[in-house]
Amino acid sequence: MDRKIEKKYWNTKRIAYIALGVLLATFVIYQLAFADKRSKLNVETDKITISEVKEGVYDEFIIVQGVVQPLKTIQLDAIVGGYVTQKLVEGGNMVDEGEIILRLENQQLKLNFLQSETEASRLVNELQNTRQRLKVERFNLQKTLSDLDFQIAQAKDAFDRNEKLRKDNVVSDMEYQNTKREYERLMRQREIEIESQKYQQENAEIQIKQLEGTLARTEQNVELWRQTIQNLVVKAPVSGLLSSIDVEIGSNINQGQNIGQIDDMDGFKLRADIDEHYISRVFPGLKATFDFSGTTYEMEIIKVYPEVINGRFAVDLVFNAQTPDGIRRGQSSPIRLELGESEKAILLPVGGFFSDTGGNWVYVVEEGGSRAAKRNITLGRRNPQYYEVLDGLQPGDKVVTSSYSNFGDKEVLELK
Repeated sequence: MDRKIEKKYWNTKRIAYIALGVLLATFVIYQLAFADKRSKLNVETDKITISEVKEGVYDEFIIVQGVVQPLKTIQLDAIVGGYVTQKLVEGGNMVDEGEIILRLENQQLKLNFLQSETEASRLVNELQNTRQRLKVERFNLQKTLSDLDFQIAQAKDAFDRNEKLRKDNVVSDMEYQNTKREYERLMRQREIEIESQKYQQENAEIQIKQLEGTLARTEQNVELWRQTIQNLVVKAPVSGLLSSIDVEIGSNINQGQNIGQIDDMDGFKLRADIDEHYISRVFPGLKATFDFSGTTYEMEIIKVYPEVINGRFAVDLVFNAQTPDGIRRGQSSPIRLELGESEKAILLPVGGFFSDTGGNWVYVVEEGGSRAAKRNITLGRRNPQYYEVLDGLQPGDKVVTSSYSNFGDKEVLELK
């Protein structure tokens, strides 16, 4: 007899479906609650740079490029213009102070000198004539006064005699009055002559002073023209190397034109251009070091040029003690310029990441080294080797310090 076989509820197929559903639900719950949803990018480790954060001494310095220059450079400018008749020294030769370098010719200057000399000679003659005239007038005054004094004496004798005779009624009143008037006329004439001669003498003395002043100025002018003509001979103002001279025989030189320069070979300095970002921190006396032929030389800034050109400003540095042997004008070399005191800090090596993140975040390698994730950080000062870490990193952390330009906005790098 047939028996009804009841179908089992927990059969293999049902169990498989339930297990699959549980697994799917578990996966969905994990993805929603626990899975890493950050964007990722696979990166080959050998194509990036990974640097370790460490604690060490932070030296605040910058590296600038310095160019060797003579300690002093004297520019040769033409004091007067003219055309070159002789060129006695070529560029690149040593010259002694006072040595003739060029001879110039300028006919107009010579003509002006002769005219000035002629005017001075004329004034000398006029001054001599005025002084001679004054002497003659003094002699004439003495002669005139002498004649007047003689006439006055005669008139006075006649007047005194007639005055006595008049009392005795020997001479008439008219004769007496005539002698009196003659005596008084001569006395007044003498006073007038003295006043006239005094005026003429004062006038002559004024003329002499004016002529003397004019002559003095003219003689100064003559001396100036003489010195100007002497400047047609161009001489070395100091001993040194005539590093350049930019004229040839027959060429015309204008007044004030630069014709060359002389380098003082007693010492050298270095001139360096620095980014304007540091202009408030650079000042005379700031220390620096310069490496040459395996030796380090100490230097310091002696002058800061305030002009900023194309975002940079210049400084001059000199050696504190010995100048390196064999150094030459025009050589360039890096200079380490100290901006502050050394101190302990957490250090992150400099890298291309900064231009992409501005130092606000980095990729930090996680434990195991298989991935690197974004982390916000705060950086402080920077020197050519390290950034000063203020927050976000600890010694021992490993950071991707190469450029991030190919990583886009990915949050995690899968390192392969």
